[in-house]
Amino acid sequence: MESLGASELVAWFQSQNGTLDSESMGIVTFRGQGRGAIALKNIPEDHVLFSFPRDLTLSTRTSTLPLLMGDAWKAHGLHEGWAGLILCMMWEESRSAESKWSGYLAALPQTFDTPMFWPEEDLKELQGTAVVDKIGRGEAERDYHEKLVPAIKSRLDLFPEQLIPQYFTPERYHLNGSRILSRSFHVEKWKREHGEEDDNDDDAAKEPGNDSAMDIDVPEATESAPQPPPPEIDAEREEPDAEEVHVEGFDEDSDDEDREDPADVAMVPIADMLNARFESENAKLFYEEHELKMMSTRPIKIGEQIWNTYGDPPNSDLLRRYGHVDLVPLRPPLKGVGNPEDVVEVRADLVVKIASKRVKHNLQERVDWWLEEADDDVFVLRTGCQLPDEFVSFERLLLLPKDDKLPKPKADKESIVIAIEALEMRMEEYATSIEEDEQLLEPRSVNQLSVNKKNAVIVRLGEKRILRGAIEQLRLQLESFSKRTTKKRSREEEKDGKGKKAKI
Repeated sequence: MESLGASELVAWFQSQNGTLDSESMGIVTFRGQGRGAIALKNIPEDHVLFSFPRDLTLSTRTSTLPLLMGDAWKAHGLHEGWAGLILCMMWEESRSAESKWSGYLAALPQTFDTPMFWPEEDLKELQGTAVVDKIGRGEAERDYHEKLVPAIKSRLDLFPEQLIPQYFTPERYHLNGSRILSRSFHVEKWKREHGEEDDNDDDAAKEPGNDSAMDIDVPEATESAPQPPPPEIDAEREEPDAEEVHVEGFDEDSDDEDREDPADVAMVPIADMLNARFESENAKLFYEEHELKMMSTRPIKIGEQIWNTYGDPPNSDLLRRYGHVDLVPLRPPLKGVGNPEDVVEVRADLVVKIASKRVKHNLQERVDWWLEEADDDVFVLRTGCQLPDEFVSFERLLLLPKDDKLPKPKADKESIVIAIEALEMRMEEYATSIEEDEQLLEPRSVNQLSVNKKNAVIVRLGEKRILRGAIEQLRLQLESFSKRTTKKRSREEEKDGKGKKAKI
């Protein structure tokens, strides 16, 4: 629910030197999706929908709060994680019309349907999924009390006491954290020739992935000094002077956390109004040295929604970040509808528990060696329902009494049996069965579910289908092993029988 209308938001945007092609694009409210952008006429590829100065992005680089706080900014740990950006947003909001972002902040959502705000009863519906452990409400509240509260109390000239109950509460902290999680872009410093950073123009844009909402690809820095594009770049697209901005999430739980600069996370007005849907992207954000541009990446027909991309994450991440899920036709070996990018996580300790029943040697040394070499205690299965190589290597390592190198991921009969038992144990962590969830989603039942429960059922069912598919494929492999073993034994017995007759 936004407090500022779309027309007021556009007016504010234009007052800050932003330009929007109002004949081509309109901001409307879509049922079940909130605000989004729609094509008001046929739009060709590479058409600029809107553009704005780079300093209109809101980050710890563009807000003046870090500068005003001076050394206290780092002293309170505000340069790490999201706490600093959240405080900047709270502070800018408390300044009302004095803040250049007042019109933008007034248009941001005031409520979210994400699990962060679910009641305990609804959270129970996510039992067995990895969503609950990744919500991070406890960690966020710890940052609030250990970082923000001391910082605020130390500078009451910047944070007047009378404004604290309205703008600097734990509830506002969670709200702004969710705004970042669902709408932020990853915006790097602008790099000139030879990768040098421009200290006079701090902001550029780049596409996020696990938990910043949006993304930006980066082609050449300049025409005169072309640089090879980084991995995120769409190599088929050539923009000599512009860098492509991608949309997805900057995740504090991400494995890349230690490489992310929190100052790169930014809120990007108007660009964050675009919704996303699985494989539907038809626009992306690009930036030049002094401005950012949202451009169409393919022709868009009149009446179509204009979609950005969040990188097609699994439903578990979509629900956690944005409060919705995707349902499209699944690809073989799975059937029905769901999210083709769904994943299920299997903890390594489940594998250890099963393997410990089959070996006599101490597994702790094997586990410690694995963690030191591979540093992976969770295995991710995808909708292809194949065991990841790391899973198989880990199994084989546990079965060996000693080894000085990681075993090759070549499954044998024993490792397949362990994998089946581990996945079956993983399946038992859910409170319901696949059949029960499928019944809940049948037309006669689904309308009786709350939105939260429906989304939770879709997430957990997607994970269970992957587990079931993987178990079925493993059983087929086990059956194949048994048949080959039987044939081999028969051939050996036949050969042995002929040998004995020959001796007689």
